[in-house]
Amino acid sequence: MAAKIRADGARATATKAIREADRADAEAWSIRMEGQGGPAQPSPTIAQCLNGGLGWLEIQCNRCETKASLPLDAIRRPRDTPLWKLEASLKCRSCRRGRTAPPVHMIKLTKTREITPYKWVHPDEEER
Repeated sequence: MAAKIRADGARATATKAIREADRADAEAWSIRMEGQGGPAQPSPTIAQCLNGGLGWLEIQCNRCETKASLPLDAIRRPRDTPLWKLEASLKCRSCRRGRTAPPVHMIKLTKTREITPYKWVHPDEEER
């Protein structure tokens, strides 16, 4: 009985330590990306970011400089995918022309959504 209690306590301590390590790794990558613009490699995995509590990825278009926040839990990739592998598949929707869309670059990881969704206004309403 005492061994089970110690094992449960050790398991809880280990889970907390893993969560703190994942958060520290994700925050270090986020600071490196925001402050210096890279390098994106090595980067934490999607699972490490979510486990560490940083569930949003901020990106910016290279052409029109539109910013967006993406929820990491909605990205359809395996959870062990490093974040740097996502950059090639992310494209800007705002300035897409036909089949060509400019690439985006990753800015930082955040705990909550910091960029508000784009509010579309009809061009006729802007002139009034």
